[in-house]
Amino acid sequence: MDYNGFFKQHINSLKAEGRYRTFADLERRAGQFPTAVQHDASGERDVVVWCSNDYLGMGQHPEVLAAMHQALERCGAGAGGTRNISGTNHYHVVLERELSSWHEKEAALLFTSGYVANWTALSTLAARLPNCIVFSDSLNHASMIEGIRHSRAEKRIFKHNDPEDLKRALAAAPADSAKIVAFESVYSMDGDKAPIGPLCDIAHAYGALTYLDEVHAVGLYGIAGSGVAEEQGVISKVDLIQGTLGKAVGCIGGYIAGSSALVDFVRSYGSGFIFTTALPPAIAAGATASVRFLRTHPEIRARHQERAATLKTLLNDAGLPVLPSESHIVPVLVGEAKLCKALSDILLQDYRLYVQPINYPTVPRGTERLRLTPSPLHDDAAMAALVEALQESWHRVGLELVA
Repeated sequence: MDYNGFFKQHINSLKAEGRYRTFADLERRAGQFPTAVQHDASGERDVVVWCSNDYLGMGQHPEVLAAMHQALERCGAGAGGTRNISGTNHYHVVLERELSSWHEKEAALLFTSGYVANWTALSTLAARLPNCIVFSDSLNHASMIEGIRHSRAEKRIFKHNDPEDLKRALAAAPADSAKIVAFESVYSMDGDKAPIGPLCDIAHAYGALTYLDEVHAVGLYGIAGSGVAEEQGVISKVDLIQGTLGKAVGCIGGYIAGSSALVDFVRSYGSGFIFTTALPPAIAAGATASVRFLRTHPEIRARHQERAATLKTLLNDAGLPVLPSESHIVPVLVGEAKLCKALSDILLQDYRLYVQPINYPTVPRGTERLRLTPSPLHDDAAMAALVEALQESWHRVGLELVA
């Protein structure tokens, strides 16, 4: 078999569809967020980043950097191995205590990413609970889908954010089977929020365990910033919360939080935890400093929400097709992969604005979009420049503005 020929054929198919992903060579520089330095054949130039998941700029916050420097000097670069051999560091223990307190749970467990946290927790629970059926929201993230699939448990899909459809699905399931209801709090492509309380009430009425992915909400919602469950006053109804340290917290890593027994079960049986090298201590120290800052500074969340609302208004007023969003996510509908890529290229090359195109399979075909994530550090001048560039680019690719 011509293996390289096979690989090239499929890559060429992606390019023909306009779905081939190119990565801008960017260098983040501490203290200059949301700008970065782009490296290309012509040299270096500053660009403004409009698609970062470091939603609050905490990845460059002085307190976070100071904590990381201190831990690096004290402990060195790596953790020394998996947590089960020699890799549990005191910084891991401190961070897990901070996370469990943040989410008002008995315990928490760290993973190397949010993806690994979802994959491990869901695959472990669904595989080992007797006759388990997983009820999954139709728009759940790929990491949740992969975890469920790997468990080989039965999966039943309920309509997105639809408590009544979940109730119908649960009512049709055997009463004596174990059940997990898995959903997200903020869906990152459309920016809508889940009705967490009603979903949990229905799940518990049918004896199900509730599993909530708060990845795009931790740090951003609630008085203490722990997520939408806190914001909606229903955190006690969620049995397991999964989150990330790689978005609003500004570092890297993932975690789960829940009862001591549940967390210990995943720790003891989850292969994605057992056989993976632990996070570097400096990362855990930085994440702890970030969480502590976010818990006590609600003003950064207020500024973030104001910035998102302001950008939505400016884009709508300019005739740009902003999809409805009740969160900080600002999706601008393009509807065609090649045009979406062309817009992204024009914005970067001609306006020094970095926005990655979002195409299939991340979103359904025909709903391709530019996904904007304004931060507290994007000022009015930056927003005005973005809106003007989008209007001009829209015309250049042959799209029409909304009347």
